[in-house]
Amino acid sequence: MRMFKNDYSEGAAPQILDALVRSNDEQCVGYTEGDPHCERARELIRAEVGRDDVNVEFCIGGTSANVVGVTGMLHDWEGVICTKDAHINVHETGAIAACGRTVLPTQDADGFLSVEQAEQVYARQTLTGRHMTLPKLVYITNSTEFGGVWSRERFDAICDWAQGHELKVFVDGARLGSALTSKGNDLSLTHIAECASAFYIGGTKNGMLFGEAMVIADPELKRSFPYLVKERGGLMAKGRLLGVQFEAAFERDGSGEALYWRLARQANTCAARLREGMAGLGFRSYLDSPTNQQFFVVSPEQARAFDEAVGSETFAVLPTGEEVIRFVCSWATRQEDVDELLGFAATLA
Repeated sequence: MRMFKNDYSEGAAPQILDALVRSNDEQCVGYTEGDPHCERARELIRAEVGRDDVNVEFCIGGTSANVVGVTGMLHDWEGVICTKDAHINVHETGAIAACGRTVLPTQDADGFLSVEQAEQVYARQTLTGRHMTLPKLVYITNSTEFGGVWSRERFDAICDWAQGHELKVFVDGARLGSALTSKGNDLSLTHIAECASAFYIGGTKNGMLFGEAMVIADPELKRSFPYLVKERGGLMAKGRLLGVQFEAAFERDGSGEALYWRLARQANTCAARLREGMAGLGFRSYLDSPTNQQFFVVSPEQARAFDEAVGSETFAVLPTGEEVIRFVCSWATRQEDVDELLGFAATLA
């Protein structure tokens, strides 16, 4: 049975691999400046976000992008406000703290950073002036760690709050493709680009071998990025490999929609089929997710069985003893893969 553990178990979409093979014999300058593929990818992404005044830079993966993006907009006496389940708080081995910056988590429990909780953290941290870490950045993820999608209203509310408190906004876009192609989404890439100080477009979890493209409006991060990405060990000598992949992902063909969005839609379509099928079998969703990540509440015995069969992961244990498990669809998931999983789930229902 095919695994549903994450969205980066496969290699890369055939179109991405074809582009890498076609360019394999080319000789390009090193790193990510000056080679034709990185420069073309930058042009395409600027057009996609609707801004020609932003810098577009490339990172090898999500943790590297978060470290460079967050630390590049903060001094060492400043901190970043995020939810308690934010990737930078629970899944990056203290990378932000290791760089001398402080993570300031709220008590939000649904993956969305709320204005109310952000205000509480801000008020606490500024109560005694210079004796506590000063919040200067807001970190949010789209889609969230639990597959939630930011609406435009909710996004504008946290951005407006941040602006009113002179905080910058950083958007972790590791699964941005899934979020923006999800059913009912009303937040556009161009609007994110208008409001965020910096954000990135995730490739690793959307059909590429590796790589994230960071879109930078913040002047300080524009200056610091080239140095930080080298200092933090994230600069690739063969940087053109990043450019080739994003170039292939955002070139328009006869379909009118860039490959990047088509790959994300495929993952979402399969996830929706899984969600509906599991509900039909009586399994209960943990939180509503219109994206490629699906979470269900199951018994410990069911959790073990799903883990052994398809690699599902336990994300939480509830007070009842039940477990919240995650299934993830990718660009490579097929409807027949979902149906096979549902057939197995029927034996556990």
